[in-house]
Amino acid sequence: MPSLELTDIRKAFGATPVLDGVSLTMEAKEFIAFLGPSGSGKSTLLRIIAGLETADSGEVRLEGERIDTLPPGKRGVAMVFQHYALYPHMSVRENMAFGLKNAKVPRGEIAARVEQAARVLEIEAQLDKKPGQMSGGQRQRVAIGRALVKQPRLFLLDEPLSNLDAALRMRTRVELAQLRQRVDAAVIMVTHDQAEAMTLADRMVVMNERKIQQIGAPMEVYRRPANAFVARFVGSPAMTLAPATLVDGEAFATVRLGDGSEVATRVSRAGLPEGPLQLGVRPEGVRIASEGAAATVELVERLGERTLLYARLGDGEAITAEDEGDSRVRIGDKVMLRIDGAAAHLFGPDGTGFHAEEART
Repeated sequence: MPSLELTDIRKAFGATPVLDGVSLTMEAKEFIAFLGPSGSGKSTLLRIIAGLETADSGEVRLEGERIDTLPPGKRGVAMVFQHYALYPHMSVRENMAFGLKNAKVPRGEIAARVEQAARVLEIEAQLDKKPGQMSGGQRQRVAIGRALVKQPRLFLLDEPLSNLDAALRMRTRVELAQLRQRVDAAVIMVTHDQAEAMTLADRMVVMNERKIQQIGAPMEVYRRPANAFVARFVGSPAMTLAPATLVDGEAFATVRLGDGSEVATRVSRAGLPEGPLQLGVRPEGVRIASEGAAATVELVERLGERTLLYARLGDGEAITAEDEGDSRVRIGDKVMLRIDGAAAHLFGPDGTGFHAEEART
């Protein structure tokens, strides 16, 4: 049985639509990330599942039971907010036990649940401390522990790492990945950080303009973006998108860029729409070569194991290429770039993606 089912969820605040017919099915124990820019509707959707907002229409079912008609405390859902929202005058133990006390859970069971959650989160030694005596990462674990003791059927995490510095965010991300293996529940995390989504999630739900743009495993979304928005949003640095014109070819499409260079792709000509196209290629599909498209390097980003070159083609279009870690390229250099047609994508006038046949799985 699916863990969570969303059916045609719609929501508007006054005259401003926020969600426009969102549907989703989530499997038991699955970890899903809602990924998208600010204003895409991902946090509102999470709050509707939690019962903190009411949908204008649609249904929310958890393990077959309709829950959108139930109050938040009766839904079997626990939410961890972006801000820890811990009571500063209470100890960690008291913070974790607070919700259970309000729910009239017997004292002995409360103590057992708190101890068990503390062991899972490895904060047994912190139980008698106040939140002010703890680091940001430890306070985040307490917030997760407060949700964990409720033994929910579904965890909802609202940008749980956004308040942490870079080093702590990385460590906590690893801890979340380990934690989800020990928790007997499905998890939904809202984030605008694609690294978090791609590291933690079984599937990503990419949202924009009030709708789901694509659902899929992280690498599936990366390799076969459904449209130009997903192509640009998922991946760092973003995929290069350059205007292209279809030229004569056989089974696979060959396109001409604005500077006159041509790229023979592995995208089937069959089904390509009429009208202007965009060629999409990730940095790893563009390399320095003895011949290819002429470009001028505008920025060199050295990342250790690889170097990213931000360049501009002869017609002024920006393109990002990848070079060796010890690259000798400098800003202002004139280089020739070879675009790997087998790794290229094409996007139609409406942004729909068309991908290399050999990339299909």
